[in-house]
Amino acid sequence: MLRQRVITALIMAGLFLAGIAFLPLPALALVFAVLIAMGAWEWSRLAGWRAPVARGLYVLAIGAALAGLYYYCRLGSAPLPEQVQPFLGVACLWWSLALLWIRSYPGSAVFWRSVPMRSLMGLLVLAPAWLAAVFLLSFPRGGGLMVVLVLVVAAADIGAYFAGRAWGRHKLAPVVSPAKTWEGFWGGVLACSALALLLWTQLPNQQAHISLAAVMTVIIAMGLASVVGDLTVSMVKRESGLKDSGSLLPGHGGVLDRLDSLCAAAPVFALGLLLADW
Repeated sequence: MLRQRVITALIMAGLFLAGIAFLPLPALALVFAVLIAMGAWEWSRLAGWRAPVARGLYVLAIGAALAGLYYYCRLGSAPLPEQVQPFLGVACLWWSLALLWIRSYPGSAVFWRSVPMRSLMGLLVLAPAWLAAVFLLSFPRGGGLMVVLVLVVAAADIGAYFAGRAWGRHKLAPVVSPAKTWEGFWGGVLACSALALLLWTQLPNQQAHISLAAVMTVIIAMGLASVVGDLTVSMVKRESGLKDSGSLLPGHGGVLDRLDSLCAAAPVFALGLLLADW
């Protein structure tokens, strides 16, 4: 299983880097939209939709939301920060609410157990993440920023894995994800802090006004958000009685199982860059 997981991860990393390097922004926006649509198909099952037609309509609804964001925010040309920022702010507020629901689960399920509410949750998970990713790509060195996004999420995950395996004793969210520990959480924070220090030393000269404190704040906030994203999807899967969101990726489960942390970290990163005056 580990060998299969590593091979799949390497293939995904290669495709991601190739896309960032060679595809123009509109093509990347379309590729990311396809990934979001795949995630929406998997989320439709978590939301409680069973009939293929109903699940297909849910995917179409998510696609329509992405198209609306694309044209309203002018993502194909020169997106305006003042048009994008409100959506990023709403996304960050949503993830803050999700954290409260995680902390109070299973009691919190009374607020979101219904099919319409879980469907709305899927929209809030997927659409702002796509918006943030495409917006990041519109920045100078946007491809590099996308790589940073993936690196931060990976650092949080890897740091948590090794620290939790070595010292994990106290459960972080035992009802939602029994394997996660506070020791692992702090290991992820430490890994993100080290990465933030490294990234700050590599800032281009025209971004010299951005302080180490600002970089640390944004990177650590992304790491924390990635944990919330992972736990949110785990919570909904547990409520739905499912172990994985799908089986498309060997050794990893479904597409949503790989996107969950990125979906939470991407809006935080994009909003953080705007607030830090990138």
